[in-house]
Amino acid sequence: MRAVVQRVSRAQVSVGEEVVGKIDAGLLVMLGVSKDDSSVDAEYLATKVVGLRIFEDENGKMNRSVVEMGGAVLAVSQFTLYGDVRKGKRPSFDDAAPPQVANQLYEDFVQKVRDAGVRCETGRFQAMMQVELVNDGPVTILLDSKRTF
Repeated sequence: MRAVVQRVSRAQVSVGEEVVGKIDAGLLVMLGVSKDDSSVDAEYLATKVVGLRIFEDENGKMNRSVVEMGGAVLAVSQFTLYGDVRKGKRPSFDDAAPPQVANQLYEDFVQKVRDAGVRCETGRFQAMMQVELVNDGPVTILLDSKRTF
């Protein structure tokens, strides 16, 4: 699984004119699932996301997690995180999980974030979504359950 995690002062995701998920301060997580992922990957990333110490403490140092600062998570599925453009200019999505597998692992991730005591809003799986955010910092972290960057 791959995630692009952005610290935000606010974020929302819409489908058409309907806002389907919205948070104030917290984390926007764009989540991609590969065909090789399992519930172990969902648990790893959920644990990593809720534990990331990327919010400032009273001394201005990035030392607090979303749990500690009372924030929320907005999780949006994004299969394009597995787009491979090493050959040619059009991405190949061969490594992305099929929709039924991806949706289950996306839901597993969301539930694990909620189980950690963090409010977790979502987008709508397989929908054309519009994501709006105010990146706070900016702070953006890349996570991958299979490798380090």
